[in-house]
Amino acid sequence: MSSPRTGTIGVPRQVSAPEVRTRLRGVSGAIGLAVVRTPELTIGALAVLVTAAFSWVPSLWYDEAATVTSAQRSWAQLWAELHSVDAVHGLYYALMHAWFWLVGYTPFTLRFPSALAIGVAAALVVALGRRLGGRRLGIVAGLVFLALPRVQWAGSEGRPYATITTLSVCLTLVGLTAMRRTRSRHHATRWWIAYGALALVAVTFNVYLSLAVVAHVVVLLWTLLARRSELRRASMTVRAQLAPPLVPGRALVRWAIASGAAAFVVSPFVLEVVSQSKQVGWIAPVGDRTIAQVFATAWFGADGVTAAVAWTLMVVGIVAAVVQVRRPSPTVRALFRMQAVRVALPLMVVPTAVLVGATALGEHLYSPKYASLSLPFVAILIALAVTLLRPKAWLAGAVAFLLVLSIPAAMAVKQPMAKQDSTWAKAASIVAAARDAHPDADEGVVFGSVYGHPGTTADIIRISYPWAFTGMTDLGVRKNGAESGVLWNQTGDVATTVPARLGDIDTVWFVGGTSRNKEPKTTEVLEQHGFVAEQRWKTGTVIMTEYVRVR
Repeated sequence: MSSPRTGTIGVPRQVSAPEVRTRLRGVSGAIGLAVVRTPELTIGALAVLVTAAFSWVPSLWYDEAATVTSAQRSWAQLWAELHSVDAVHGLYYALMHAWFWLVGYTPFTLRFPSALAIGVAAALVVALGRRLGGRRLGIVAGLVFLALPRVQWAGSEGRPYATITTLSVCLTLVGLTAMRRTRSRHHATRWWIAYGALALVAVTFNVYLSLAVVAHVVVLLWTLLARRSELRRASMTVRAQLAPPLVPGRALVRWAIASGAAAFVVSPFVLEVVSQSKQVGWIAPVGDRTIAQVFATAWFGADGVTAAVAWTLMVVGIVAAVVQVRRPSPTVRALFRMQAVRVALPLMVVPTAVLVGATALGEHLYSPKYASLSLPFVAILIALAVTLLRPKAWLAGAVAFLLVLSIPAAMAVKQPMAKQDSTWAKAASIVAAARDAHPDADEGVVFGSVYGHPGTTADIIRISYPWAFTGMTDLGVRKNGAESGVLWNQTGDVATTVPARLGDIDTVWFVGGTSRNKEPKTTEVLEQHGFVAEQRWKTGTVIMTEYVRVR
């Protein structure tokens, strides 16, 4: 027999406090180095993590349910639907259809693509800021973008607004590259082709992105006019030396060709969307509420304090850039910062001005959520003011202040009732828990109306949380939405449709809203066929009643 192995037991060496501080400084230094060297990737990844975290908590609401029902239909059913409703979101629904095919549907998988889109958008904001004003402007703009309340909202919303934001800043970056390649005469044509192709895809994804293309021509014209002003001032100064023009005249021609070709190709789609304009009939005309929407809701989530701080910073950034560039011998930094204003300001102002103007003329088009395409440029204008601060400690403090200011809004959009005070998730959990007590029951369900949407039944809750209703027979459905090319199922008269479908069912659920309540009529019909109401619940604007057959 071999003798047992002997030896010594190693005791870990205690780490002193100075060594701990040294290691922590090393970690923070590594993080800081990563931010400096690859700010696009770092801030983009941070944006994904922040927006995806707890995105599954809020209950779904009406618009998100439209995404769920559309994206889970067959390709033929989706195609039929888009010919009658929601063509404006057709490409988004198609992408979500493919996504659900890969990963399945849950509230988290519904919203995670938006978090990814915000991550890409944040990275592109950093890249655009670096292109316009250097690394510092890019990093600060990316962090400010992440701090905007509506960015947090868009990143946790199962709708296309996050991707619209991404396409807006991506299209601007490609257009800026095409313009600069035109200036240097280096592969300009291929970049303008890319711009036209991306504009085509963007407008197909959402027609409101055509306003970004319109804003781009404002950027070009403003830059050309600024150049003419420089030439006039230079003619009065003998020693003046001007750099080559930032925007050559031929860039405007190439923009017209690229955007015109995209407009021609996409025009049938736009006409189809216009034919469905009744969908936006819910948008209110211009009024006192519009001022609050433009000032706060569109970009700052109805947070008046954040909106006041942000607007103040934007004004400071713009005024400072104009003052600096108007000096007798402006620095290169001043010239770049002014060009950043010429790029960001039209992309912030033009879309909102056009939509509000059209709404004032009777075409109801403006809603705060449609202004999400301007979010990257709001961030850049705010960053122009923040980056005026010196030294770096003041700059870091200002950025930290804005990030801390955004925490309440970021937390608010992750609350259970964050989306239109919806309690659908809780209603579904109540139904599921009650059903677990009777696992062998033959169950049916009657769906009433939905609060705030009289043309839609509470079947929308089943669509959002199907696992709570698995195995139930819909006793009231008259017309299936997927088969008829519309968004939602339609119910028939309770007295005529329900009795014929009761059969061997021994438990019936009523799920509906507190407005246009069909529960009393349902109770009357079921009592005539031997059912009694056993339990009743109410959560928010949703009521649920369980009826059991008397044996």
